[in-house]
This record gives sequence, structure tokens and C-alpha cells, in this order.
Amino acid sequence: MTMASTSNSSHDESGETPSGSSTSESALETARRQLYHAANYLDIDPSIVERLKFPKKVHEVTVPIKRDDGTVEVFTGYRAQHDSVRGPFKGGLRYHPEVTRDECVGLGMWMTWKCAVMDLPFGGAKGGVAVNPKELSSAEKERLTRRFAQELRDVIGPNQDIPAPDMGTDPQTMAWLMDAYSMQEGETTPGVVTGKPPVVGGSEGREEAPGRSVAIITQLVCEHYDRQLDETTVAIQGYGSVGANAARLLDDWGATVVAVSDVNGAMYDPEGIDTASVPSHDEEPEAVTKYADDVISNDELLTLDVDVLIPAALGNVITKENAEAIAADFVVEGANGPTTSTADSILAERDVAVVPDILANAGGVTVSYFEWLQDINRRAWSLERVNDELAAEMEAAWNAVRSEFEQRDVTWRDAAYIVALSRIAEAHEARGLWP
Repeated sequence: MTMASTSNSSHDESGETPSGSSTSESALETARRQLYHAANYLDIDPSIVERLKFPKKVHEVTVPIKRDDGTVEVFTGYRAQHDSVRGPFKGGLRYHPEVTRDECVGLGMWMTWKCAVMDLPFGGAKGGVAVNPKELSSAEKERLTRRFAQELRDVIGPNQDIPAPDMGTDPQTMAWLMDAYSMQEGETTPGVVTGKPPVVGGSEGREEAPGRSVAIITQLVCEHYDRQLDETTVAIQGYGSVGANAARLLDDWGATVVAVSDVNGAMYDPEGIDTASVPSHDEEPEAVTKYADDVISNDELLTLDVDVLIPAALGNVITKENAEAIAADFVVEGANGPTTSTADSILAERDVAVVPDILANAGGVTVSYFEWLQDINRRAWSLERVNDELAAEMEAAWNAVRSEFEQRDVTWRDAAYIVALSRIAEAHEARGLWP
């Protein structure tokens, strides 16, 4: 997977990217390890932890479509529903050749933690079709989406499970899925998916939300450590939707963005980059180095001597090989899983503060929640209201995580997982085990 394609698809609600190499930890291993780690800090009934190790259900379906040349091809699709104790399942649908059952289970767990740390009334899910979307025409992708919607129709719905865009899918995909579901229901049901175009019930500010939340959290981190934003230098790996939106907001708010990158390399200017003049991946793919006077590699960007490093492109880019060389004081995770577990331990020993993905890039699922509310109430919000509400939600989640961070003397990642797991466990204890 190239960085160009992942950064282009990073405006999903989870920010999730594929695990980098085959030797890296799988999404399921990571999600379970984080569950056990957080559980060690809490007095939780072991039976609840045992339940959370497994998804509630995993649906596997075959998705036959007629190709444009008249031949029929059959693809495999999945929907892993992890935990619904706090509300309907929520999570992305991806089209990618390496989609597997276990990947969907692991990423579904990740979404459970993310929704809980944001205190959203959702549980986690994830799904997808094992297909290379670049090999499909638009008409074939539409047929695939409509057939996939039909195969999943009994297990999704605005009060059951609400998909969203992810890697290889986009607002148009969600519009097709919503239409296919609505046709069978006999009524327009916009709340069945989020991340739709606003003209059919999507929310203003949805695509920019993960990048906006990364910028908001970066600002709160600087406040916590008594740093002035206008005296803060920032390097951002990835200039897709997440990276570009974060860069431009931080630039507007006074920070000095000294480096941004795409798959071809990084633009570097210690005096600061005018981020508005550099097109994002969505605006002009792979254009960053064309506009640069000084180009460095993506690896060099990660080790620049800056105040804040924001990895917003691929998973597993901060590893045991380069963790000792990370010179930033703070890492704010824009992509999901950019830091391997070994690197995390090294950074903790070095007192480099790492603010985790499940908090920093949670703007996507938070604005998806706002979209769901708008759909249910059939009332659209203004962009200003969406952004104001997002800022309030991010600050509330930050305060909850900061409280655990200060009281328990743990890392920011541990604090975020403690907040998430304690909320989920409390809900399980309140509801009990039926029957």
C-alpha cells in the first residue's frame, strides 16, 4: 500500500491504516494486547475482559457481481460486530485486497475503544470486501456496493449497525449503500450510514473532522505542557485529508509547520511552510515535493528536531529501529497504529509523550455521531455548529484522559484505554449477562 493511497483514504472515521509489514503486529493482536494492558490498571470483573476478547458476531458473505465484460466474479465480504453494550455498532467499510476476518475483528475492537473514550453511544464494528477497488470501474464498484448492502441488510440499520467510509470507499459508496438499503426498506433511511454527501443527509465538516481533531488535541497538549502554540514547531507525515487539515488549522492558529510529506518525500522549511499554498492529496495527488525548495525523506521527517510530530499517513512507521532517533517532545497520532508496541515502550522510557490515535483522530467518528443525530431528527446542522460541538467533545474526552494520566502516573495511551475500558465495563455491569 503506498502512502499516497492511504493518505487519500484517511478521512474514514477511524483514521485506520493497514498494518505496515507482514512482521508487524496484527490489528487483532494489538487490540487484545491493549485490552489486557488497560485491564491491569482497573478492578474489573475478569469475565467482562473475557467477553471483550471476542466479537459478538462476524458475518461473512459472498458478493457476486457482473463485470463490465459480462463475466461474473465472486468476492468475499465481512462485517465484524464487536460490542454493543453502549449502543449500536459503528465502524468503517473498506475495499482492499487484504481485508480478512481477523483484521475486521481487530479494527472493530479498536472502534469500541475509540467510541468509549469519546463517550459516544456506540459500540465498535468494522467490515469490508476483499477486492482491489482500483481494478473496478465506477459501475462495477456501484454494483459491488449495492450487492454487499443487500447481503448485510438484516444486520445493519440506524439502530443496529451504522457503516461509514474507510480505505477504498468514500461518500459516493455510502450514498449507494444508503440507497440500496432504503429501496428494500421502502423508505429513505439516511441514518443507516454516515460519511454520505451532505445532499443526501451527510454532515458538513465530516471529511475534515479527523484532521481537525488532531489539531485540537495538539493545541490541548501544548496547553497542558505550558507551550505557546505560536512558539511550537510541527512536522506532519502524510498530507492527505487528516494531515492537510491538521496542518492548515495549526498553521492558522499560529504554530510553525516546518515539514509535510507524501509518498514521494517531504517538504522541509525550518522557517515555516505556508500550508494553504501546498495542495493536499485530495486536491492534487502526490504534489508536495513539486512545491518544495528543500526535499527530505519521510524517514528524515520522523526524526526532525521539532516540538510536535504528527504521523498521519501509514501504520507502523515509528518502530524499534527509529524510536531512539525521534527528536520531538510530543507525538500526536493522526493515522491509526503509527507506533509499534516496542517503539511505544522506548518512547515512554525517553519521556516522549505519545497521544494515541483513539483520542487524537476520533473527530471522524464523533462527527459521524453528529451526522447520525441529524439523520434521525431530519435536521441539518451548520458547519459552525458541527465544529463547535466537535471542539467541545474533544475537550471533554481530553479532560477525562488527562485526569487518569495525572492520577495514575501512566502514559497517555494507557490513560485513554483506561477511560475507554472503565466505561465499557461499567455498562456491562449495569446491563448484566443475559440470559
